[in-house]
Amino acid sequence: MNRRKFISATAAAAATVMLPAQAATSGIKAVAFDGLALFDPRPIFALAEQFFPGRGNALATAWRVRIFEYSWLRTLTGSYATFMRIADDALVFALAQEKITATEAQRKQLVAGFLDLRTWPDVAPVLRRLKAAGLRLAPLTHFSVPMLEKGMANSGLEGVFDHLLSADLVKAYKPDPRAYQMAVDRFGLAPNQIAFVAFGGWDAAGAKTFGFPTIWINRLNAPAEQLGVAPDAIASSFDALPAFVGV
Repeated sequence: MNRRKFISATAAAAATVMLPAQAATSGIKAVAFDGLALFDPRPIFALAEQFFPGRGNALATAWRVRIFEYSWLRTLTGSYATFMRIADDALVFALAQEKITATEAQRKQLVAGFLDLRTWPDVAPVLRRLKAAGLRLAPLTHFSVPMLEKGMANSGLEGVFDHLLSADLVKAYKPDPRAYQMAVDRFGLAPNQIAFVAFGGWDAAGAKTFGFPTIWINRLNAPAEQLGVAPDAIASSFDALPAFVGV
């Protein structure tokens, strides 16, 4: 990622005023989704607690944070690796940080959980509603295409998405503009015609800076990121999405 360009763009957006959802979403023709906005990782982290009672939650937190940090660092340094490689490396680090000894089988089972994801309970009905309304849909995510395909099969969502946009295609993770550009290129639309659904506050800031009308599905009730730019709307579930995109 060109860090200087991203920081400059974020600074330029610092004066942006949060718009009402209705004003932010006129003319939306497509919707792109972060992978974790779609797919629920909680069973993976519950398995960590099952393996390491009383310590699994701390391990899961350290692991999750390091996954994101490694994706950003690998993009900045031009040393791209697949999500599954990053997840494994991040788990090795998190185990060492938390001073937890895991067997190779436990480690492999934890990482393999990302290959067996299912959507959050509120996702499928909303996706079908958006699809029926004529909106074009795509995940835009760090996950690989095989991960997405398996998750869709697990969730009965085959045929719902028009494209599967993985960081693997451009060898860059969000918030690098190359990752967001995939949606513009594949949909053939301007950024202001593509709504973005973020799971993380940092991703909401990145997408909004790029130019997408952005809604942050803040399932974890996390505090807002202090990056000088705010999403157009914040909600706790997918139930707010149809109104955001005008359906």
